[in-house]
Amino acid sequence: MEDRIYLRDLRTETIIGIFDWERRIRQTVSFDFEFPADVRRAARTDRIEDTLNYKSVAKRVLAFVEASEYHLIETLAEAVARLILSEFAVDWVKVSVNKPGAVRDSKDVGVTIERSRADLDG
Repeated sequence: MEDRIYLRDLRTETIIGIFDWERRIRQTVSFDFEFPADVRRAARTDRIEDTLNYKSVAKRVLAFVEASEYHLIETLAEAVARLILSEFAVDWVKVSVNKPGAVRDSKDVGVTIERSRADLDG
């Protein structure tokens, strides 16, 4: 059995999209994350040092995304997954990127990827 930590609906604005008008404005994107974690030690010690500090992950992702200018949410998801795997002590990450309102008559559109440390070499 594997414990997991998750972070849902982390929202920010960035330049994202393939159309000229999208390259001139900031649009809202939201993220969901899931990380492997053995939380037993943190549960015993009640210390943030013994678990994944999801606030640190959120702050780093927000800074990265707000400074980015990708065309595709697929590329953004891949870049964020690589960032998390390279900077935080997790073996894998599940990343969902949502772009609300990207398709007329649809509430949301998005992509979900799962990456592991082995994917950093590829």
